Amino acid sequence: MTDTRSDHIAQLAELIKDVEVAMFTTTGVDGRLYSRPLGTQQVTFDGDLWFATAADSPKVAEIARNPRVNVAYASPGKNTYVSVAGVAQVIDDRARIEQLWSPAMKLFFPGGKDDPNLRLIHVRAESAEYWDGPGTLLGKALAFVLSAVEDEPKALGDNGFVDLR
Repeated sequence: MTDTRSDHIAQLAELIKDVEVAMFTTTGVDGRLYSRPLGTQQVTFDGDLWFATAADSPKVAEIARNPRVNVAYASPGKNTYVSVAGVAQVIDDRARIEQLWSPAMKLFFPGGKDDPNLRLIHVRAESAEYWDGPGTLLGKALAFVLSAVEDEPKALGDNGFVDLR
């Protein structure tokens, strides 16, 4: 059985749900990689990721110059890590801002949803790699012990690459 794009998206959605902050990486005008924490807007992952940003943020110019980005999610408690590569664009869509607005965003945008500096970054995911292992310390220990005593040891976790194009 071959996994479909929607199967992969559902798997990734499960892995990144409840991870509130991602590391968002762009290529700077100097060619260096720049990463910064951004709160993922709470919508069901469907292959698209959404972030709020300020129109005058350096990442806006970086995306305009090179829209290829990486978004990394880490949940050490669940022992789950996901790296999503995609293409970003900065948009000024007031209807979408209305949909995605949360009270926590007011901290960064004191003018609220109508803040003229508020923009959205839309990332269309093209691929992802994930690492998913036993979540608790007990689970990790049990998986390690079982892998050591079984005739055919299992991996201590699951690692995969997903093409979403």
